[in-house]
Amino acid sequence: MRIATWNVNSITARLPRLLAWLESSGTDVLCLQEAKVAEENFPVEQLRELGYESAVHATGRWNGVAVLSRVGLEDVVKGLPGGPGYDGSLEPRAVSATCGPVRVWSVYVPNGREVDHAHYAYKLKWFEALKAAVAGDAAGSRPFAVLGDYNVAPTDDDVHDITVFEGSTHVTPAERAALAALRETGLTDVVPRPLKYDHPFTYWDYRQLGFPKNRGMRIDLVYGNEPFAKAVSDAYVDREERKGKGASDHAPVVVDLDVCSPATDDQ
Repeated sequence: MRIATWNVNSITARLPRLLAWLESSGTDVLCLQEAKVAEENFPVEQLRELGYESAVHATGRWNGVAVLSRVGLEDVVKGLPGGPGYDGSLEPRAVSATCGPVRVWSVYVPNGREVDHAHYAYKLKWFEALKAAVAGDAAGSRPFAVLGDYNVAPTDDDVHDITVFEGSTHVTPAERAALAALRETGLTDVVPRPLKYDHPFTYWDYRQLGFPKNRGMRIDLVYGNEPFAKAVSDAYVDREERKGKGASDHAPVVVDLDVCSPATDDQ
């Protein structure tokens, strides 16, 4: 199976690229973030024509997540159980589903904005709720992973220049402690191999030639439990999808697993 995660930064703006990528990449399951579209406007039919079912949790604006699968889609849960709200609403930042032999979550962790901002406190509370929500599956015997835009760089090596981020979100001890606590449920950071340069960054700012100068961050993560991690045969960042006109500011992270989907069990 091939599983991927991708913050598309508006599925409407990225739809032609997304459809072309799904056709060429051989991806079985895609966890998608920042759809920026209401559920009723999600391109379900276009994706179905390519053989993908869609589990969508979105309300428009700047959030929205989805799981796209061509190997089955069952037991869909929209939202983060027990998750906190922000500014009076529960944002659409998580959706989970069983896709063949694997269960996945697609998550778009709050940005945090600034360390002294209410959104930063919200981010840490959101991580606490995520840890509680996934603990059972993380400790289970079925391959399971939480994939998405975590808005945290796990180590100093996961940013192009740590001095640029001094005092900023995404690299603070509290955020990294939240990641460590999540891993303690039984999850492993599946680190992809870089296809260029020394480190597999997944996000590059549109401004100041961030991508051409490789001023990136690794914030799109795949956290898998032991059965998932043991099944990984390859993982990489598809850096090519960050190139060219109309690209998202994130690149897909692709993971290949040595597991059989129900569709191929009899072959």
